[in-house]
Amino acid sequence: MSRILIINPILYTSETNQIPKVKSIKDTMIYTLCLGFQKMGHQVTLLAAKDYQPTTEESYDFPIAWMDTVWHKVFLPRCLPYMPKLRSYLKRHPGYDLIIASEVFGTWSYTAARLYPDKTILWQELAKHNNILHKMPSKIWYRTVAGILMRKAMVVPRSEAAASFIRQFMPHVSDICIDHGVNMDKIPPLGQIVKKKRFVVVSQLIARKQIDRTILHFEKFMRQGHSDYQLYIIGKGELEEQLRNLVRERHLESNVHFMGQMAHEKLLPFVAESEAMLISTVKDDNMVSIVESIAAGTPVVTTSVPFTSVYIKRENLGIVADHWNEKALEKISRENDIYVKNCLDYREKVSNTHCAGQFLALRPCNGSH
Repeated sequence: MSRILIINPILYTSETNQIPKVKSIKDTMIYTLCLGFQKMGHQVTLLAAKDYQPTTEESYDFPIAWMDTVWHKVFLPRCLPYMPKLRSYLKRHPGYDLIIASEVFGTWSYTAARLYPDKTILWQELAKHNNILHKMPSKIWYRTVAGILMRKAMVVPRSEAAASFIRQFMPHVSDICIDHGVNMDKIPPLGQIVKKKRFVVVSQLIARKQIDRTILHFEKFMRQGHSDYQLYIIGKGELEEQLRNLVRERHLESNVHFMGQMAHEKLLPFVAESEAMLISTVKDDNMVSIVESIAAGTPVVTTSVPFTSVYIKRENLGIVADHWNEKALEKISRENDIYVKNCLDYREKVSNTHCAGQFLALRPCNGSH
């Protein structure tokens, strides 16, 4: 058994500097990854910024160290939190065999890479410079701080795009990309899944997700002989009333349904029973909903924006097209059995235990406790 520390200050995305409060963090990507290490028999600890601590008291499967952040006007907690007590924490706990720190551009990653370069993995998601202050802090960080002072640490990209970006600055970049893992225990057993004439959207209802575009293309598909199909929209956001008005104006109330937020134990079976997940985003890097959909045996129709679109196209796990329309929905419906089989054949590669095993293979733990 090895001791593993995962430093991931930002547990979920905030669109503004006012970080929304949540009741639970158990459905987050990083919590799922921690469970993967634990399931493999390792002792794992998660270190996160206190700004993301849930409003209700939870019982966790492993220790979580909540850390205060400071100087919020400079180090915005939603994108670049600064935790000054991290260094002393790491010095007081030298027994970790493996440290995984999210993102090269982060004060927490710098601290881990400087103190323990031989056992730190920097898990890189970004594939371009951070936009803060016209990208200048990011450019300085990658070229000098990371390129010189953090160069001994190994970098593991989360996508091929992230790999291409970070190789410009860091010498030890893994050829293997590690995506976000899925807790397969929450996926319904294969024998219990029955596909329905249904498409699903799992998303914040905000502008960049282009839910209106998805609704209008679904309408065209439905009016071309598929009136028995349903579109379910799962999520909340500032555009909800506007989208509801669109559905009413187009007289789609019988076929388009708004489900609000849905707990994961209900969400994943719902996704598994759908023929496809629909994504029209214009700005997203990695989307947990995509890998969860694939793990549930549900193909994805998406723009090429998410980094996962690379292997969706390569493995034929759905349809990737920046301007997909009703023809894509017709194809994913007509050939659904083929796409579903491809997802089921690929699903183990997106499990949290598989991802945990990839980390351990890249930087084997030397000690046991």
